[in-house]
Amino acid sequence: HALSRDAGILILDEATSSIDARIERNIQKALRNGKHERTTLIIAHRLSNVRHADRIIVLHKGEISETGTHASLISHKGIYYNLYELQSEMQRFSLLAD
Repeated sequence: HALSRDAGILILDEATSSIDARIERNIQKALRNGKHERTTLIIAHRLSNVRHADRIIVLHKGEISETGTHASLISHKGIYYNLYELQSEMQRFSLLAD
């Protein structure tokens, strides 16, 4: 419902934490194809949800530790990189276990 409204600001707090992968992909696609003049704040632990964001802000112990695009944060090899690698490895392991 939130994506169909004409709001100037959209806040999604762990919006995809308890849905299946297909619905999550549909939400991500809708966000990418949505209104570009809208500001969207996505709070997420699953980094795949913020990968296409214009700016990613990484919080660590309540403080901003890194900020940038997905590509710049990956190349920086800091906290975001470590979390992304861990989540990617967990996903690969999960696929192998199935």
